[in-house]
Amino acid sequence: MATSQAALRIGPAFLDRIEEARARTDALFRLLPPNSFYDRPIPERHRLIFYLGHLEAFDWNLLKSSLGLAADDAHLDQLFSFGIDPVDTGLPSDTPDDWPNIAQIEKYNRRARERVDECLRDPRPLRAADPAFADGTLFHVMIEHRLMHAETLAYLLHNLPVERKTPHASMPHDPRPAPRPRQVTIPAGTATLGQPRGNPRAFGWDNEFGAQEILVPSLSIDVFPVTNHEYLRFIHAGGYENSSYWRPEDWEWRRRLRLEHPHFWEPRSSSPATDPDTQWEYRTVFGAIPLPMSWPVYASHAEACAFARWAGKKLPTEAQWHRAAYGAPQGVERVYPWGSGRPDETRGNFHHRRWDAAPVDAHPAGASAFGVLDLLGNGWEWTSTAFAPLAGFEPFPFYPGYSAPFFDGKHFVMKGGSHRTDACMLRRSFRNWFQPRYPYVYATFRCVEE
Repeated sequence: MATSQAALRIGPAFLDRIEEARARTDALFRLLPPNSFYDRPIPERHRLIFYLGHLEAFDWNLLKSSLGLAADDAHLDQLFSFGIDPVDTGLPSDTPDDWPNIAQIEKYNRRARERVDECLRDPRPLRAADPAFADGTLFHVMIEHRLMHAETLAYLLHNLPVERKTPHASMPHDPRPAPRPRQVTIPAGTATLGQPRGNPRAFGWDNEFGAQEILVPSLSIDVFPVTNHEYLRFIHAGGYENSSYWRPEDWEWRRRLRLEHPHFWEPRSSSPATDPDTQWEYRTVFGAIPLPMSWPVYASHAEACAFARWAGKKLPTEAQWHRAAYGAPQGVERVYPWGSGRPDETRGNFHHRRWDAAPVDAHPAGASAFGVLDLLGNGWEWTSTAFAPLAGFEPFPFYPGYSAPFFDGKHFVMKGGSHRTDACMLRRSFRNWFQPRYPYVYATFRCVEE
């Protein structure tokens, strides 16, 4: 019996979004001299050369069946198909010689992109039996996957030594003082996690579906994410020397790596970190500057938990964060913290506009109904909620490994977005996640009291 096929015509808006996403990642690769592509700036991740091939391989593997395309190089299709997320100190052990040369990969990329584009730009309707193709889901996945990797590439490049990157103007010193820390009380109310199924115009990744309403009791929450200035107080108080602030597994990690400060900080001298006279620098993407006190601290979940315990507070749950971000006194939840207006540069530090963070009080127009600031952009925010499925979770049949392998109790939900997060992923239902002892990502936090 013949399989019914749905017709789909790719409109100019989709094609423009695809080109914009490609332009972002192409620009990031141009920051790498040829001899840097085989570097591994983060031990837990692939060498940079993997990402050069991965983006086109992902698009190709995602669409080839629906587009009726035969493989040109099945070996590279497989080699570049999936990234890695090693846990429990397991690290990749490949060598540069295990990877193809740049010319081979660029040839593969050109061919894959040309063949996909030939199909997408054909004025005749495309036909495929896969409903995820027919309703446009695969094209949203194609675009957002690439934009996620634009952020991944940004922090990978951040961790690459400056001399291994194409020269670029450094971020100037930002001397603005940190705002005074304060909290606001959020009354009890409902937080809706995820989004309902069945809306053909609403895209989401598989872990976003299964709208779940949670009654959140009253709480007090920090108006701003924790700043570098606040976190420095924790260091001066001996926060990295007192095991009582740390969960046992986190303390062992800190002890084993001899950590004394957040990943992007560097002391200017050999003085002890706890010495108030120690001068600190911050490693921006293209050079070091004096520690910007008004910027959010980027820290691992382990460090965030230790700070919260030292401060006598907690990290918010995913539902508490939602309530503070999207709730309103009238009871109706907002689309964005500030309301329904589209994200723009007045609302927060996001959408690839800066290479680095900004002061936590720089965007008052992005405040929530309860006056909580800096919720979208400027740094993903850690929660205390382990990444787990929402009710009725169903993995994407075309990408079953996107979420489900990480429902392991070893990853924690992050909300909000960073300065390198594309605006399309600032939707309320979007959920990010990372391991608790992963210090390289643009992740900050704020605390609550119940």
